[in-house]
Amino acid sequence: MLGLKTIFLNTATNLVVNRCFALKLYTGSCWASSVHPKTSMSFEAEKQKFLSMPLEEKQKFYKSEITTVNQIPTWLEYWTKNKDNIAITTLEKVEKVDDKLANKICIWQGDITTLAIDAIVNAANSSLLGGGGVDGAIHRTAGPNLKRECATLGGCRVGEAKITGGYKLPAKYVIHTVGPQGEKPDNLRECYENSLTLTKENGLRTIAFPCISTGIYGYPQRPAAKVAISTVKKFLLQNEDSIDRVIFCLFLKTDKDIYEELLQKYFGID
Repeated sequence: MLGLKTIFLNTATNLVVNRCFALKLYTGSCWASSVHPKTSMSFEAEKQKFLSMPLEEKQKFYKSEITTVNQIPTWLEYWTKNKDNIAITTLEKVEKVDDKLANKICIWQGDITTLAIDAIVNAANSSLLGGGGVDGAIHRTAGPNLKRECATLGGCRVGEAKITGGYKLPAKYVIHTVGPQGEKPDNLRECYENSLTLTKENGLRTIAFPCISTGIYGYPQRPAAKVAISTVKKFLLQNEDSIDRVIFCLFLKTDKDIYEELLQKYFGID
């Protein structure tokens, strides 16, 4: 009987091992759907360590210069400095300038992973486990604990947003959102609304957005910018005292030109 029990146990063990191996081939990890308690404790300790770490101390992790919110001009400051080089909008209706709102908006060309602010937005995929483009850059800079925390979140649906620590990033937090593939304005609007709502709910004051869903997701640049700017403006009008600064982090010159034109319409100029 003992021999039979041993054979049975060995067989069961082999089945578990073989199943684990098959899952590993398919998912990259036998434990893809769950997180070991030690892993959870590990990233949580690191998360709190970096959240409480002064920026001066965090700077030792960065090879490139960081940028603070005070180094980025507001829309009105940007317009005043660059208006001779900005194409005047051809749009028929231009909003009357609201100084308070216009001074909450920035456009900035640069690397979003160098921003020392409360939160940067990651244009993520539905797994939240990293990918190409800005998603990959954010994960590489933050370090492996970002992926460990993301693995506990159960993925993310299109339009949804979820928040994690920023770890080795200059930003304190990362807000992950999944944009639509193709031109789907309702889904894209949800990305901005839900990211801003998380910012407010967590008491954060500064946030930076990349151009969500443009690039390989195929959303045309101009319609995407229009959704982004109009959604942010609507949120700020309804939550004027909740957020100090929203930064549109732009990579391409074509994006910069589009935002310069549309910001004239939605936030006005002197």
